[in-house]
Order: sequence, then structure tokens, then C-alpha cells
Amino acid sequence: MIEPPGDEHYMRHALREAEQAFSADEVPIGAVIVSRDRIIARGHNLVERLNDVTAHAEMQSITAAAEFIGGKYLTDCTLYVTVEPCVMCAGALNWSHISRIVFGAFDEKGGYRRIGNTLLHPKTQVTGGILEAECADLMKAFFKKKRSL
Repeated sequence: MIEPPGDEHYMRHALREAEQAFSADEVPIGAVIVSRDRIIARGHNLVERLNDVTAHAEMQSITAAAEFIGGKYLTDCTLYVTVEPCVMCAGALNWSHISRIVFGAFDEKGGYRRIGNTLLHPKTQVTGGILEAECADLMKAFFKKKRSL
């Protein structure tokens, strides 16, 4: 029997989204949402392009997944995102009732964990550190480039 793709497979898809953000001079965070081993939504930061501080990769993905499903609850879905979600995104993920969150790089300064796991829905499972170095390296390269301008 063929095993379904694992966390690293889907995180690589999220990294591709983050690379698109990097190319567009956006903070390079990417996300995909998976349901039943199928990517149903993709997103990357569009804050600069849309001039909207809420246009984070997670928010773009939540909206696309809800549209795909035809409902607001993502109870059988997993979010793969390259960086730990911020407090705003964690709140939205709570309201979506997402089943699982998998993130790459930890964000000690802006991640939701600095407030605590109570921001997430009680049934949401979280896994951090998947392809952590690759996700963190992309962020470091972006901010290094910004500082050199």
C-alpha cells in the first residue's frame, strides 16, 4: 500500500509559496491547507501588494480553503505554514476549528506561542520545526537583503 505524503512533502509546497512572496518583495511566508491528502488552498503574504496588514499567508489560505469547502469550518484540514503563526492568524485558525497546524520556523518575537496555546481551538494539534532550517533561512535571506538596501 502506498503511504500518503508526509509533513515534509506539504511543507515543501508551503516553501514554494514563501519563495513566491520573496520574489514579490513580501515577507516570505507561505502556506497550504490539506484535506484528505489533497492541497485545497495555497497562499503567501500579500501585505505589500494589497496594502493590507491582515493579508498574511495563513489568512489567504483560510479564505481559499473555506471557499473550496463551501463552509467556514476546517475541521478535517491541516495548515502547513513556513513560520509559526502570529496572534492574529492563530485567532482566525481558532475560529476555523482547523484540526492541525504544522509550521516550519519558530517565531520567538511574533509567534502566537508567546501568548500561549489558549489562542488555538482546544482540539487543534500543533507540530513545529518541520524543515525549520530551510524556512528560517528564507526569512533570514529576505531581511538581510532588506538591510543591505
